[in-house]
Amino acid sequence: MARVLIAGGGIAGTITAIALQEVGHEPVLYEASGRGVGGVGAFLTLAVNGLDALRPFGLKPLVKAAGFDTPRMTIGLGNGHRLAEFPLGEPLPDGTTSQTIGRADLYRALREEADRRGVPTSYDKRLTAATQTSSQVTAQFEDGTATSGDLLIGADGLRSRVRRIIDPTAPEPRYVPLLNTGGRVTGLDLGDEPGVMHMAFGRKAFFAHVVHPDRSVWWFANVPRATEPDRAELAALRGPVWRAALLRLFARDRFPAARIIEATEEIYRPWATYDFPSVPVWHRGRIGIIGDAAHATSPAAGQGASMAIEDAVTLARCLRDVPETALATFESLRRTRVEAVVAQGKRNSDAKGAPGPVGRLLRDFFLARTLSKPSAEDPNEFMWSHRIDWAAPVSA
Repeated sequence: MARVLIAGGGIAGTITAIALQEVGHEPVLYEASGRGVGGVGAFLTLAVNGLDALRPFGLKPLVKAAGFDTPRMTIGLGNGHRLAEFPLGEPLPDGTTSQTIGRADLYRALREEADRRGVPTSYDKRLTAATQTSSQVTAQFEDGTATSGDLLIGADGLRSRVRRIIDPTAPEPRYVPLLNTGGRVTGLDLGDEPGVMHMAFGRKAFFAHVVHPDRSVWWFANVPRATEPDRAELAALRGPVWRAALLRLFARDRFPAARIIEATEEIYRPWATYDFPSVPVWHRGRIGIIGDAAHATSPAAGQGASMAIEDAVTLARCLRDVPETALATFESLRRTRVEAVVAQGKRNSDAKGAPGPVGRLLRDFFLARTLSKPSAEDPNEFMWSHRIDWAAPVSA
């Protein structure tokens, strides 16, 4: 049995802890924030590949209870023309479809489940350094404490400290020129079927909305931004200023973006988009990284949470079957797939940019030409169709 220190108590870290406990190891979670912090961001859609990966640990019902079915999506243009409708991945054999869930709700459900299973979790523990020998690794924290274990796994996100520890020359995240925002609305009747994600390429920005079974409207927007904003610039985009800017962007579009934005009581402050085309070093000795620390992808892939779940399950399989080479084997099983997902996320993001009047006409023409074909295939299908066989043994 290995004592595994996990830096980061988000989706990747918590599910990794649960999976490692399932195969007989001793995971210990260290979260930099406080217990009351429920995660950042608005909401996400957890794809069927991520949900299927949760099945061996009995976590799928927990996630479904916190979210709602989102089986399909439509794609349209700013002129109001609907181009196509696709399933958000084929349903699982038991009928499970993709789920839309508040990020804070997902974090809370997973943390409560980890507590119920007896996974030790320490909060306000920000990792600062780590050292290792041939037999153990020692993690040091900002509060002056330290602890030792057999492995240290960095599930500490985009700005991972563990990534810097194993490779001081690791690349910085790549800025993807989009800002993200969104909100939720009650009391607005759009007449839409609940659970269908409606996406539209507007004249100046991208917009998507879905109706919750309780009839509230959940929405997000991707706003082109050529230069990377700093914290001060993002902080200035709030309240009436940000609302007015969004309304200007969608004023001439013939889908209900402006109506939804006007009815939203609180619009989320925007955050910038980043990804990692490739992180060269995923592990050194007894220290490794997973999730966004190793392969952050644009939200346009719709796969961030699912990739974290797949990582957690794959790492647990490797530590179960090939403990001596677990980190190297994990990388060999995951790198090609996750880098393909990152690349697809970047392509999806690029399509949401602001191409100018001529570029917009060309974009809309080719989107309509491609997606209106009866045989049109969803380029994201390879992401959703992936399955992990938990029972299959792993070879080094």
